[in-house]
Amino acid sequence: MLKIALITNFNIAEKANAAMQVAKRLFREDCELLIAAFNREKLQRIHKPIGEFHFLPMESVYAEADILIALGGDGTILEVARRAAQRGTPILGINLGRLGYMAELELNELELLEKLFRGEYALEKRSMLRVELFSGNELRSFCYALNDAVISNGSVSRMIDLELSEGGSTVTTYRADGLIVATPTGSTAYSMSAGGAIVDPRVQCFCVTPICPHSFAARPMIFSDNAVLEVRNICAREKMLYLTVDGRMNFELYRNQVVRVTKSNIQTSLIRLKSYGFYRKLRQKMSDSKM
Repeated sequence: MLKIALITNFNIAEKANAAMQVAKRLFREDCELLIAAFNREKLQRIHKPIGEFHFLPMESVYAEADILIALGGDGTILEVARRAAQRGTPILGINLGRLGYMAELELNELELLEKLFRGEYALEKRSMLRVELFSGNELRSFCYALNDAVISNGSVSRMIDLELSEGGSTVTTYRADGLIVATPTGSTAYSMSAGGAIVDPRVQCFCVTPICPHSFAARPMIFSDNAVLEVRNICAREKMLYLTVDGRMNFELYRNQVVRVTKSNIQTSLIRLKSYGFYRKLRQKMSDSKM
C-alpha cells in the first residue's frame, strides 16, 4: 500500500480545496494519505469526514511517505525538495501557481494520478547545490538548494562588490545589485529574469548570473558542476550583505566572509507521468506567460 503525503498551505482555501480534489481521486486506490497534524483543525472546517486521513507530525510525514504530492507553485516544490532530498523521497508537483516549471500536473489532469499505482512513471533526478558560509576557515552554516543561491543587499537596491573564484583562482569581480549561482533547474527562475541562460536540467553545470551589473563586460557564465565556486563579500561601503537560498533561507554575509558553492551529493527526484520533456514544457510555459 502506497503512503502518499499531501503537502500544501491549507490556510488558503483554494489550495485546501485543491488538496481535497486530489484526495478524492487517490481514495479510489489502495493508499494511505498522510497530512501534517497541525492541519487537522483546518481540514475539519472544510472537510468533515477526516477519519480517512493519517495525521502525523511533519517530520514523520516526510519520513514515512513513499511519495510526496506538493500542491502550489515552484516555491512549494522547493520547500518540499529541501526536506525530501536527504531521504530520496520522490515528489509529484501539481501546479496551483502561475508558471510552475517543476510541477508535472495541472489541476485538470488529476486522472493521470492513476499511473502512480500502476508504476507508469519515471523519476527525473535534479542536481542540487551545497551552499556553505565561511568566516575565515570556520564553517558557519550550510544548506542545500535546488534552484539557486543569491547574494544581494537585501531589500535595498544598491550596488555591491563581490569577488568570484573557482578552485582557489580569482575569476572576476562584480559591481552589481547581486549575484546568482543557479542549478540548471534554477536557470528558469531568478537567473532567467536577470538575463541568464536557460539550461536543460540534464546538463551538469552551474550558472552564474550577475544582477544588473555596472559593467558591459560582466556577463552570465557557465561552470562545470565539478567546480568549487567561492563568492567573497569585498564590499567596502556595506558592512553586511545577505545570502538567500532558494528564496526561503536567509543568512547574513559580513565583509570578507565567503559563500562556497559545490555540487551536492544529494538530488531531488521529480515524478514524471507524461512523456514529453523539458523543451516542450518550456515552450508551453513561455507561451502561457505571454497571456
